[in-house]
Amino acid sequence: MEWIRQLYDIEDQARPLSADARREIRASKAEPVLALINARLAELERRALPKSALSKAAWYARNQWQALCRYTDDGRLSIDNNVSERTLRHQAIGRKNWMFLGSRQAGPRAAVLFTILAGAKRHRIEPWTCLRELLLRLHDDDSRLDEMLPDRWAANHPESILTYRLEESRQKAARQRERCQRRRALRWPT
Repeated sequence: MEWIRQLYDIEDQARPLSADARREIRASKAEPVLALINARLAELERRALPKSALSKAAWYARNQWQALCRYTDDGRLSIDNNVSERTLRHQAIGRKNWMFLGSRQAGPRAAVLFTILAGAKRHRIEPWTCLRELLLRLHDDDSRLDEMLPDRWAANHPESILTYRLEESRQKAARQRERCQRRRALRWPT
C-alpha cells in the first residue's frame, strides 16, 4: 500500500506540470516504484499456493501489468479512471429506479433530462434556471438551441454560475494538497 501511496504522491507533484514534464517525472520516479511492485508480485505469485486468492490476485495484476504502466508513457493519461467511475456511478445506482418510467417514450426523455442536468452540474450552473430557459425555448420553437449548450449558456449567464460550489471545490483541493504535503514531509524529510 505504501508503494501505491508513493505513486499517487508522484502524481500530485506532477499534476500542475505539462504533459511532457509529467511523462519525465513518471519515468524517473514512478517507474522504479512500479518495478518494486512488479518484483513483489512475482515473488508472491511464486510463493503462494496456486489456487489461493493471493496467487490469483498477483497473477491478475501481472497479467494487466502493461495496461497498468501505460500511464507512465504518456503524460496526458491519468494514473486511474476515478473521474469516469464517479461520473458513471449515478447511472449505475439509479439503473433499477429508472427501469419503470411509465412508458417506452419516458426512458429516452429521462435520459435527455439527466444529460442536461449532468452538463449543468459539470459546468457548475444552477440547473433549474438553465432547464427552465431550455423548456421555455423549446415551447416557443426557438431555433437558437446551440446557445443552450452548458459552456455557452454559462458564458451568457454568469449570474447563474454556482460560485460557492467552485469555492468549495477549491478549498477541498487545497486541504487535500496540504494533507499530502504533510504526509510527504513526514515520510521524506528534507
